[in-house]
Formats: sequence, structure tokens, C-alpha cells
Amino acid sequence: MPPDDHINRVWTSDPLRAPAPRSVEDTGLPFLYLVELVSKVLYQRGQVRLSELSAHLKLPVSVLDPLLTFLRTERMCEAVRRGVSNTDADLVYNLSDAGRARAAEYERRDSYAGPAPVAFADYVERVRASSVAGMRVGREHMAQAFDGIVADPQVLEKMGAAMNSGRAIFVHGPAGSGKTFLAERLNGLLNGHIAVPYALLIDGDVVPLFDPMVHHVVPDQEGGDRLYDRRAPRDQRWVRAQRPAVLTGGELTLEMLDLRFDATTRLYQAPPHLKANGGIFIIDDLGRQRCSATELMNRWIVPLDRQVDYLSLQNGYKFPVPFDVVVVFSSNLPPESLADGSFLRRLGYKIHIGPLTPVQYGTVFRQVCERLGIAFAPEAFAWLLAHHDREQRPLMACYPRDLVCQLRDLAAYEGRQPELSSELLAWAWDNYFAGA
Repeated sequence: MPPDDHINRVWTSDPLRAPAPRSVEDTGLPFLYLVELVSKVLYQRGQVRLSELSAHLKLPVSVLDPLLTFLRTERMCEAVRRGVSNTDADLVYNLSDAGRARAAEYERRDSYAGPAPVAFADYVERVRASSVAGMRVGREHMAQAFDGIVADPQVLEKMGAAMNSGRAIFVHGPAGSGKTFLAERLNGLLNGHIAVPYALLIDGDVVPLFDPMVHHVVPDQEGGDRLYDRRAPRDQRWVRAQRPAVLTGGELTLEMLDLRFDATTRLYQAPPHLKANGGIFIIDDLGRQRCSATELMNRWIVPLDRQVDYLSLQNGYKFPVPFDVVVVFSSNLPPESLADGSFLRRLGYKIHIGPLTPVQYGTVFRQVCERLGIAFAPEAFAWLLAHHDREQRPLMACYPRDLVCQLRDLAAYEGRQPELSSELLAWAWDNYFAGA
């Protein structure tokens, strides 16, 4: 079977496990780009063994050999043998003076010197192969992801159905009702894994994509993480990761949603929704961003409608990128106050989350007491419910934790074990709601 046919067969059978490239052509990257990348790695690291260079760039030796041969022919690098095995593994490479001068030029234009990127077209194909739109959530998944969570069953039912819709979700309700908490728990419904590249090559520019704070690596149970797996060595430029969940809040700006080039580091920064591809993207506190809610909503009209976004490189080149995310908007404000009808129609589900019932509030209160090691006192809790009624204060999900934590803080200050009483709850209430 020809090598290309083998590659295509493995790719189709498991989109998370592309075979390792055997030649420069297999990488999908230009020869001269890889020459520049190798030069920058040698420039930054000094003398590097061939095995170390292979591990750093995530490329097999068969791909590096012609690149290093070219550099030596051009008198840009030198190789010396260090070791007793008399094999290529003992070769140590370092740049010549001419090579360092050229590498410095490369680095002034683009300082990226990490794992070799993947071709953008390959990335698009991978995103489509493991699209979050193909994921299905059932009642049993909701029960597992929200086990022990106190919430209105109707709200959970709507959230579960919304995750199957492929459309944006708008969660709204008063402050403290648990909107953000419930939205973040939707991450537990994301099943399956995705392949994430360390970086992308787009029109000759590199865009780093893998973010360890977002992409949680899943070890290959079959041992395929070894660079030289005799069965089928996989392409190390990709990592197997859990579906990501990205949360942004009031710090979000319109500029953050575009591809940004840092002139100081000479590196691109991928926008959060690009890192969230294959997973969930939560925009919390909608309406409190430094840009207006209308501007932010208008930014999302095309991506939500067509599952594609458009980004631009610093040279002006504009290109489409997959918008394969479950978008969750969370706001204290009602949806009609944030956007017009044309945008609201693109929001598949508008889910209101309100106060808890007294029974639900009591369950949350008991859970908080148990978590903090404080004995639950029924009479003190009865006083609290009555005080809520007297003050006409709704039973918000955040109140038990916030009030009981104050009792814990006071006990620590006084050097005693925390306890629950109506007097102490009144003290915490006055601290918490003063002026509110």
C-alpha cells in the first residue's frame, strides 16, 4: 500500500490519531519554513542533540535529516559527534556565525520556536471530524454531571436539551442565582476527546493554539504518545485533550476576539473562542464588558449563524476559521434589554434561573455546613428563613455559602470552633447586606 494511502486510512479510522510524517512533504509545511524554524530553535538553545531537536519540534528524524543537511550545505550549522555509539543519535548541532546571523533575522520577524505547527487545512479537517455539534446529551448524562447539585429540574431539562441543539444558550436571572455555576457545570456534559495542535501555520505566519490552562491533555492509553511506536507512530504535533471549556467575563473586549500580534514577543495570541473549538465558550456577566452588549452581540451574528468566524493576520490576510463551540451567554439582565429581535432569534434557548425554594435553600445550606465542618442547627436555619421573609430577600443560591463563610471567619478570629446560631447569622447578615 502506498504511504499516502496508509496515512489517509489511519486518519479516517481515528481522527484523533494521525500518523507521524515521514518526510517534509508529509508535514504539509513549506521546506524553507521548517529550515527557519530549526534555525530559531538552534539559535535559542545553542548546541542541541538530534534526539533533543526531534523531541522539541515533535518531528521524526526522517523529517529533520534533509533540513539539517540543507543547513550544513549552506554552512549555517555544524555537526559534531558526542558519544560512543557512533550513530546519528550522538550528533550535536549548533549554528555557525553565518547561521546565527540568519536566525537572528528570522527571529526579528517571528520569534516562535516551539513544536512544529500543522497546516491550517489539516486543522480545519480535524475540527470537523470531531465537531461538538455531533455530541449528544441524554438525561443520564445530566444526572451524572449535576449529581449533588441543587437546581430546578425544569432548568436542568432545558439545559440538557439546549446542549443538543447546536445553538447558543442565553442564561439569565438575578445576581447570585447560580447562573455562572450552572453554566460551568455544562462542561461535565462534554464527552469525547479532541485533537489540538501546538500551533497553526496560516499564510506563512504561526499562530500558537495549545494552551495548557484550557486544553487538558489525555494520555494515550495505547502508548501512542511514544514518538517511535512500531505499530503506528502518531503525529506528535497534536495532543489528545478533553473538550475545552473557556470562561470570559467583564474583562472581555472586542479586540480580544480577534487575532492579536504582540510586537514585543513577536507572537500571535489566539482569541478565546478559537481555543474553545470543540467545546464550550461561556461569556459571563454579559452587559458588564468594556464594550457595549450590542457591539458584542453584533460581533457574534455571523459566527452563530454560519459556524464560521473570520480572523486577520497583521499583514491584512483575512481567513475563515471554524466556530465549533457551544456558546453560553450569562447575564443579570433580561435578553430583550441586551439585543434586538434579529439577534435574539439566533439564541436557541433563553433559560431563566431564579431564586430557590425553601426546601432547595435548606439543602444548599446543609451542604455548605457539611463542607465547612459546621454542625447544622435547625432552629438557626428557621430563623434565617423567617428573616428572609421579613426582609423580603429572595433565596439566592449564593447566600448560604457567603453567610456561613463569615461565621467560619469569625470563629477563626476568636480562636474557637465555628457554630451556627441565630445571633451569629444576624451578625453575618448585617455584614453581608449592609447598604444592599
